[in-house]
Amino acid sequence: MQGLVFDGDRRVSLRSFPDPKPGEGEIVIRVTASGMCGSDLHYYRAPADSTPDSATACIGGHEPAGVVEELGPGTSSGLAIGDRVMIHHYAGCGQCGACRSGWTQMCTTSAPLVYGKNADGAHAPYMRVAAGSALHLPDALSPEAGAAIGCGTGTAWGALERLGDIGGADVVVSGQGPVGLSATMLAAARGARVIAVDLEPERLAQSSRFGAAETVDAGSVDVAAAIRELTGGSGASAVVETSGATAAAKSAVDALAPWGRLCVVGLGGTVELDVRRYLSRQLTVMTSWSLSSVQQLECAAFIERHKLPVDDLFSDRWSLDQAEEAYIKFDKQDAGKGVFVF
Repeated sequence: MQGLVFDGDRRVSLRSFPDPKPGEGEIVIRVTASGMCGSDLHYYRAPADSTPDSATACIGGHEPAGVVEELGPGTSSGLAIGDRVMIHHYAGCGQCGACRSGWTQMCTTSAPLVYGKNADGAHAPYMRVAAGSALHLPDALSPEAGAAIGCGTGTAWGALERLGDIGGADVVVSGQGPVGLSATMLAAARGARVIAVDLEPERLAQSSRFGAAETVDAGSVDVAAAIRELTGGSGASAVVETSGATAAAKSAVDALAPWGRLCVVGLGGTVELDVRRYLSRQLTVMTSWSLSSVQQLECAAFIERHKLPVDDLFSDRWSLDQAEEAYIKFDKQDAGKGVFVF
């Protein structure tokens, strides 16, 4: 079969790989949707000399949804051939406390597999995964929605879970890419008054369609001052920072009300705190690393129950033979989410 490999220096290639066969406790899925995630761009943009050589390169893509095609020996996770599944894109030992609670990416006894990074991912027609990483996809949700929930939309859900109860609160979502739009949509559905922040007017307009009550154009105003004005001078109860920009993180801290909470999920930026300046405001700053498999199921159920328009996050659907064109466009970061469909 053909699988996509990130070659670095903004290049991808399709290479031949053996059709996967499941080992002990593994399954093979027929991929029906494989989302393109902003974190993929770190591999796409990396210098070519820092990427694995041909012998060790793995298939990219860590937002899979598909259909169970084959069960390996010792599979006991309630799966059957033909089941529609989404994938929690990590696998650990399965026995430690972290794995048993669904946080396989935080496995304490072995280095976890991260599909699309150190194990073959989903940008291919078939994918082998640990059976415990495959989660039933609700019938009402499309494969594309299942793919998004596996990372981008799921990351937004995980951040909101870290923040706790946001019903009735003023919540700022900094950055309105696919993760930020997901956070806007989910926070609004959870009862928050969402203030969306971005540099791109088109993304701000889209955020309003996803539930933002207010928008702030970071390219034309002082973001923290604008948020204080929109909140009657008090500041925001909570901020989710998805852009990964240091300037955005600084504005997020400045925009917090006393006892405010900031959850950072965007990669690439730096968060700095002047303790003298912020000590008396009793702020909480936290990170969030995607979500657990338990939370992934909860997120899917919430989206199904509230009939949220996750499919509208996708602006581009591609076939795998369009991979080069797909990543050139996705690299511009001026549209919505991309997905390979099979």
